[in-house]
Amino acid sequence: MTKELKRKPKETTKKNGQWTFLSNHSHVLICLSKDPEMRLKDVAVLVGITERAVQTIVKDLVDASILQKSKDGRRNQYIIESDQKLRHPLEANHSISELLKLGK
Repeated sequence: MTKELKRKPKETTKKNGQWTFLSNHSHVLICLSKDPEMRLKDVAVLVGITERAVQTIVKDLVDASILQKSKDGRRNQYIIESDQKLRHPLEANHSISELLKLGK
């Protein structure tokens, strides 16, 4: 883990009275697309939310068939179903893969 990940997470933007265009679900998905074996603890630090919140988001994404979770030894590996469409009616004509391009 890099020094950047070891730092205490900054307060979330919501606590600072700021907002972002993407949801925490999007942020978690982008993190896992960059490193499919990333520990949820590390995802939490990068997104700025609790590890428990990340676990809930991962469960949501698995239940929606957007994310597959499998074991690789002691670590989890995540596979993103990038052909899936975004869920909101305003974005339903766009795929997960288009969203993930934002994180590159």
